[in-house]
Amino acid sequence: MATRTLEEWLDYQGQVHPATMDFTLDRIGVVLDRLGIRQLKTPVITVGGTNGKGSVTAMLESIVQAGGGRVGLYTSPHLLRYQERIRLNGQEVDEAVLLSAFERIEAARGDITLTYFEYSTAAALLCFSEAPLDLIVLEVGLGGRFDAVNAIDADVAVIVSVSLDHCDYLGTTVEAIGREKAGIFRPNRPVILGCESMPASVLKYAADIAAPVHRLGHEFTAKAVGRSFHFAHGDVQCADLPQPALQGAAQMGNAATALAALNVIGLLPAPSAIAAGLTAVSLPGRYEVRPGPVRWIFDVAHNPGAARILVDTLQADPCQGRTIWVAGLLADKDAAAVMRELVTLLQPNDVICAVSLSGERGRSAADLTRVWQTVYPAPMVMAESVPAGCAFAAQEAVPGDRVVVFGSFHTVGPALDWHRLYSVNN
Repeated sequence: MATRTLEEWLDYQGQVHPATMDFTLDRIGVVLDRLGIRQLKTPVITVGGTNGKGSVTAMLESIVQAGGGRVGLYTSPHLLRYQERIRLNGQEVDEAVLLSAFERIEAARGDITLTYFEYSTAAALLCFSEAPLDLIVLEVGLGGRFDAVNAIDADVAVIVSVSLDHCDYLGTTVEAIGREKAGIFRPNRPVILGCESMPASVLKYAADIAAPVHRLGHEFTAKAVGRSFHFAHGDVQCADLPQPALQGAAQMGNAATALAALNVIGLLPAPSAIAAGLTAVSLPGRYEVRPGPVRWIFDVAHNPGAARILVDTLQADPCQGRTIWVAGLLADKDAAAVMRELVTLLQPNDVICAVSLSGERGRSAADLTRVWQTVYPAPMVMAESVPAGCAFAAQEAVPGDRVVVFGSFHTVGPALDWHRLYSVNN
């Protein structure tokens, strides 16, 4: 067991439990109890929502660190390396530490089976429990109520947004999905809501358990003033804060959501540290721009809400030439709804290249093209893989054009890898 490499561990973990997803906290809860980490001494902020989770968690980490605090951050999925999921004070977890955590989890679980995500969650919590930290930030993987991170009682629960996604698992209406996401709330503990409009189910559940609610646009606000913004939350007023380094129309609200969470947990640093954290924050794969004669833009937008945000951001960041789209979506995503968002921006001379994604949830380029042409009946190019789609875009684009690669972590991760090698060789 001790001789397994990281790749061997990950292959093994994908086979231990008979299902990729199994919505219950019973198994992970028992394993965490056996490891003695079900109750953490460090304050915990759990962040859920359909879109915006990654941005808010990244800002929480960056702001606290800028103020001198120590943060453990758990996110998923990863783009390039598994270790991206677990960060200690801004650094990816050391591989040797990670392998040791896997061995201890394996010894503790006995005959209890865990999913791949449950293994990673337990490993993150084990790493955090043994590090001197001021804050632990946990990003929900899917839903909330039965997500593995919800085995830990959050001191502050955040829902950034609620829209349709993962409907096969969470429900077919925003009210049903909202109730699943609200499952991370705890009685009498603060709830931060990062959108002015939330499903009634979210507010009702918070009221039912007497969880104090703080809503963007109500209990806390963010107001743009030129290139800066003003944050207000109760008695806290922070003027002339810089817009976050992350691109996108939603990022000012995401920043305010992170600040409100830190305020209620008592970890909001001085305005100078807030400004430094917002300026320094980074998040690979979220409107990540690689400049040049042809600009490359990488965004993991994978559902209609995220596609709408991507469109809004692209509209505010126009290019002189065409847009070459390289897109791959998983089979359980609403591809037609994503295209309905894109058509508001598409130009007649744009080029769309659909790429095939492999794996259990993969979708072929042919299937994506078929669905998209029911909404936008224009010729489209198909590529058998993400690298092939990127190679096509690089050959097609001329100076002044831009290439937008989007649709999934499974699309953007390989695309970033491909672009790194392409940039070295060209």
